[in-house]
Amino acid sequence: MNTSTEPPPPDPAPSRTTPVALALRLCLHALLAGLLALAAARAVADGAPRGGAVVAVVVAMGGVYAAGTLSPAVARSQRAAAVWLAALGVCWMALLVLSPDGLWTAFPLYFLQLHLLPLRWSLPAVALTAAAAIASFLLHGSPISPGSFIGPLLGAAMAVATVLGYEALYRESERRRRLIDELMATRAELAAAERTAGTLAERERLAREIHDTLAQGLSSIQLLLRAAQRALPAGSPAAPHIEQARSAAQDNLAEARRFVRALSPPDLEHGSLAGALERLSASASPGSDGSHLDVQFTVSGTPTELPTPYEVALLRTAQSALANTVRHAGAGRAEITLSFMDTSVSLDVVDDGRGFDPASAPQERGDDGGFGLPAMRARARSLGGTLSVESAPGQGTAVAVTLPLPSGVVPKGAAPTGAVRTGAVL
Repeated sequence: MNTSTEPPPPDPAPSRTTPVALALRLCLHALLAGLLALAAARAVADGAPRGGAVVAVVVAMGGVYAAGTLSPAVARSQRAAAVWLAALGVCWMALLVLSPDGLWTAFPLYFLQLHLLPLRWSLPAVALTAAAAIASFLLHGSPISPGSFIGPLLGAAMAVATVLGYEALYRESERRRRLIDELMATRAELAAAERTAGTLAERERLAREIHDTLAQGLSSIQLLLRAAQRALPAGSPAAPHIEQARSAAQDNLAEARRFVRALSPPDLEHGSLAGALERLSASASPGSDGSHLDVQFTVSGTPTELPTPYEVALLRTAQSALANTVRHAGAGRAEITLSFMDTSVSLDVVDDGRGFDPASAPQERGDDGGFGLPAMRARARSLGGTLSVESAPGQGTAVAVTLPLPSGVVPKGAAPTGAVRTGAVL
């Protein structure tokens, strides 16, 4: 049953082959067969002069109906379905002329017309069928009464209401099914994203722990052994053992550093922090309102190799800031600057978005564990750094994060620059 301008064929698609639809189709077949059999039986039982002709027309109409329900052409083509309905209509009109009992088969014909034809054709066809049924009363000299008109018209109205109601329920059911499918797909994507985020977070944690404990301890052991080696007198028998121990510590320190690099974020595996930030700027998505976001990236000062925890912290902070700029700020332009100074390294991301009131932003990390302001502040604090926010409604957003360089990591010739900002974090 279809009320659209381009209906599906009568033999439903797999999505429509439901137990309810199958039961309705079988009931329609049984109803038409029963009414045709009733017309033939009454013509024979009453000894009507045209009883043989009635039986012949009933058999012909039943054959046409069976051929149409089994024909693949009717199932595939709307034109073939219309031809089949026309043939059924001709047989039915002949039955109406021969027997007044033929008018009762109008009811299943209503459903066939509404099911096979588009709405603009099916409603006129139903109206003509009802008119023919009413005319059969006059043709066979039946007494004229309100029931002669109300019966066929009421049957037609009931058929139309049933078909339109079923179509509305079906469309609503399909809409909900699609929503459920989309919800299940979204849940699967979220679960996969959470697993990936959890895996990356654990890799970062392990890299940080290995760097802060094992690697630092091996580095200290190596320095102490080198000092002891220098303090030994020439020709001391302990010198080879100290050299061997220092070499083993150096090898294990190199292995620990390889572990740290292997556990670093994928964005840092094949390049420097500056390269990862440049790729991040180039891959910025359009804003939540569909506007284009132009992101520029620059490096200030002399770049130097940073410890993995520092690179991870700066990269994750930039990713979170830029993601929030895309989602919330409605900005058209953003600038990311990585600055190397004498004793610190800073990151700067400034946007021209709608801004917000920093006083209303949460000061503690949310339950969702997202990388908002609280999470970035905690990450900076864990490395001895600071993070501050400058923003106002309609004036863009700037968040400053600065990390002090660990001892032994000092850029050569770095020009001091001002505080750094990362923007649009809500």
